[in-house]
Amino acid sequence: MKKVLIIAACLAWGAAGRVMAQETFPRNGVYDERSGLVALTNATIHPDYKTTINNGTLLIRNGKVEAVGTNVKVPAGAVVVDAKGKHIYPGLVDMYSNYGMPEVKPARINYGSPPQAESKKQGAYSWNQAIRPETNAAELFKVDAKQAEELRKLGFGAVLSVHQDGIARGTAALVTLADKRENEVVVLDKAAGALSFDRGSSTQDYPNSLMGAVALLRQTYLDAQWNTMNPGREQNISLKAFADANKYPQIFEVDNKLNVLRADKVGDEFKKQYIIKGAGDEYQMIKEVKATNAPLILTLNFPDAYNVEDTYDARRVPLEALKHWEMAPANAGMLQKAGVTFAFTAADLKDKKDFLPNLRKAVQYGLPEEEALKALTATPAKLLNADKVIGSLDKGKLANFIITSGNLFADNNIILENWIQGNQYKITEVPADYRGVYTLKIAQQPDRKLQITGTPDKPELKVIGQDTVTGKISFNGNMVTLSFNKDKKSNEAIRLSGWYADKNLMGDGQLPDATPVKWSATFSEAMTQQAKKDAAKEAKAPEFGNMVYPFRAFGQAELPKQETVLIKNATVWTNEKEGKLENTDVLLKNGKIAKIGKNLSESGARVIDGTGKHVTPGIIDEHSHIALDDVNEGTQAVTSEVRMKDVVNHEDINIYRQLAGGVTTSQLLHGSANPIGGQSAIIKLRWGKSPEELLIENADEFIKFALGENVKHSNRSNLHSVRFPQTRMGVEQVYVDAFQRAKEYEQAWKSYNKLSKKKKAAVGEPRRDLELEALVEILNDKRFITCHSYVQSEINMMMKVADQMGFKVNTFTHILEGYKVADKMREHGAGGSTFADWWAYKMEVKDAIPQNAGLMNKMGVVTAINSDDAEMARRLNQEAAKSVKYAGMSEEEALKMVTLNPAKLLHLDNRMGSIKTGKDADVVLWNNHPLSIYARAEKTFVDGIAYYDLERDTQMREQLEKERVRLIQKMLNAKSSGAKTQAPVTRKASVLHCEDVEHNEEEGYLAY
Repeated sequence: MKKVLIIAACLAWGAAGRVMAQETFPRNGVYDERSGLVALTNATIHPDYKTTINNGTLLIRNGKVEAVGTNVKVPAGAVVVDAKGKHIYPGLVDMYSNYGMPEVKPARINYGSPPQAESKKQGAYSWNQAIRPETNAAELFKVDAKQAEELRKLGFGAVLSVHQDGIARGTAALVTLADKRENEVVVLDKAAGALSFDRGSSTQDYPNSLMGAVALLRQTYLDAQWNTMNPGREQNISLKAFADANKYPQIFEVDNKLNVLRADKVGDEFKKQYIIKGAGDEYQMIKEVKATNAPLILTLNFPDAYNVEDTYDARRVPLEALKHWEMAPANAGMLQKAGVTFAFTAADLKDKKDFLPNLRKAVQYGLPEEEALKALTATPAKLLNADKVIGSLDKGKLANFIITSGNLFADNNIILENWIQGNQYKITEVPADYRGVYTLKIAQQPDRKLQITGTPDKPELKVIGQDTVTGKISFNGNMVTLSFNKDKKSNEAIRLSGWYADKNLMGDGQLPDATPVKWSATFSEAMTQQAKKDAAKEAKAPEFGNMVYPFRAFGQAELPKQETVLIKNATVWTNEKEGKLENTDVLLKNGKIAKIGKNLSESGARVIDGTGKHVTPGIIDEHSHIALDDVNEGTQAVTSEVRMKDVVNHEDINIYRQLAGGVTTSQLLHGSANPIGGQSAIIKLRWGKSPEELLIENADEFIKFALGENVKHSNRSNLHSVRFPQTRMGVEQVYVDAFQRAKEYEQAWKSYNKLSKKKKAAVGEPRRDLELEALVEILNDKRFITCHSYVQSEINMMMKVADQMGFKVNTFTHILEGYKVADKMREHGAGGSTFADWWAYKMEVKDAIPQNAGLMNKMGVVTAINSDDAEMARRLNQEAAKSVKYAGMSEEEALKMVTLNPAKLLHLDNRMGSIKTGKDADVVLWNNHPLSIYARAEKTFVDGIAYYDLERDTQMREQLEKERVRLIQKMLNAKSSGAKTQAPVTRKASVLHCEDVEHNEEEGYLAY
């Protein structure tokens, strides 16, 4: 019973350690002063992630490490604990926790009430409730015994407590999980600043989109800088707190891999290197994630298998969800191999008990044990600038450590104790790793073999004698209880009770006839060593499918490469003065159209027989909403600060589908929820490339304006009558007011820049306003307008306002009454991008006619046919053909409306839109006349790369089906083996256009 007494003494010391802590609180009673000195001897000690000490001693005094090593002299008076056979590791650190924080309830929009335009927070704070940098987690923190115990069982000794509410979340506190007062467990009251794109509990309507959150955060950075440089201009607690929080490491929480890149882009703009708390899918864009240089905080929240027993359910699960289930455990290993720095967190786990099993799973999937320990100790300590206090067992650091039955990462290991600030917390009543084979003696009965297997906390008991029977065993401290049947045929149980000491079991028991007996179970060393060797055999490395780019159906393990291609003997639609050329060759080289002519040859070129086929320029969609994670920031009348390029999603399947329809370029527009919407993004459909790589290099910048019913909320309930404007007259005033403000803003900066350095310092620089900067760009012909429009009265109004304020409307889109005002559009210099034959879908398009495009084109207006619809964009060639039927337009002029003319409207006609030497090799090979309903794109080249190939597409479909079958069978096997499963998921539709009104109650926004 010697060990029991030592443990009891240790517990007594733990209480003494708490008593003698230096504190400012008065005590009602005596002070029990003790040395707080404990030595743990004969242990396998891992003082840091890369060092192991065998038969070592750890000496702690007053809650801190005094010494560690093999030659540590144990001072007189120390409580000595023999930890032979056990391992000691530094206490684990969770870098992203809500421990001790008040609950955050995400705002749910009340659709029975008007939108909330202004903040309801009282005081000199930010105008927006989602900006809460004045929040100090240390002031909100409250020790939570239940939550602390849950985390201690996982091995954590310290956590970063973050109040996870809002976009700017204030400062987070580093605290221990000791059972003490708040002032005793806070290690760093301001250890890090916290940010996100999630507005949290804010009930304010702005921002209602991801791009709005990005814009708000960018503006907050600028405002905080301005406030710091101009301290007398505005007393704003939030801006001051935001600037102060920037002194600390910045942790940015995101919910997917694309937001890792978006957050990092904001950080780069303001010279902040964020630590990014991710969502576990970073491996899917590992090159781009590595390029951010951001340390990551990785979740171990691996998805459960899907219940795919039903064939229809199985078809509902997207391929990327199937693949992510298989590959998510490899995330950490792949990132480590790529050289990415990361720490781990237990955040996002529905059941915190999954943390250690999932950690071990990550190790099985390729993460070295040393790196796993580093990610839970040294890395978080270093990232939080707390490595002088926690993260290893060096002299002077907090005595935060765990005692385990064996290797922390072994499946059969359990955490026995967790010591925090020198205080002992018993995690399990199991005294040691007692598994193995014993010789069981019960009174005078014949010897039996007692075999204990399973895991230390869930043992399995088998008694082998004349008959082999199973039983139960349980521990309570060093006390043990066993029960098993007399033999297989008998229901009569033998019950034994006793204790565990020196690897042996012994005690008293009772036979089925109530006869009392003495018993013992003597440990068999040789058998146990063999059992341990068997258990230590490395598990077979898990196998999983290929990484594909993008990570979804029709992604490829290797992206197609640029090559030299010679298309022979095709009908070439040049869109140039040469017109349509029969039996002509086109050479694509180095991403450009190199030659056009007959009987061309080129060494090393891949030759494609174009006999009976047609070559056209790639189709250009002037008005699209594909490849976006957001369409509208519909909360304010003017949102020119938001940017579509901030929310480009390169994995949208519509990119691939539209390549199959010959589309090579698209302008991604903001929706029509407000008179002045967001800034456009113009992309090439480079399937498999990152969002940044989709953007066309050095393209002019555009912005979306809108007129009509949408912006004045004609299609909304009366509850939405609070936002100005509510009439078409009000829309005009929004434009006049916005550009007047923009002119004044520009003049203020011009005046300031003319001042001497001394006067600049005296007056202070003007506040930078992202909303007005975009409008100033319009006034200076650095940004160009695409305006959603329908009726002639508003089209006239828009041109008059433009003339009045000194800017031009580049393009009127939709423009279904353009035929009525084509002469005025030509005079103004505006182009038109319209539908081929949409009409009568709402009141303001009642006068639409299918001859509209032809009439505008005839009047000299540069006219394009657009989609505004993901499905329609797949057949824009057919939409162009409708003007041949309805308006008698020539075939070549009709084709220009989806190629050269939109290129002109986008100011890209010097690079694309026609087959001309030196232009980008964005071309399509059709199997039939390109305006025919029977035409199919056989190959679509972007920059000379065949991003779509009909033959390859057929092969990919076969491969995709095989991959689905493999993954589904693997999930079925997992379920049959007892794995947890979840209900199948269905991907949300992403087909949007300007006229959509989609209520999303969870997110609380509308998409038009």
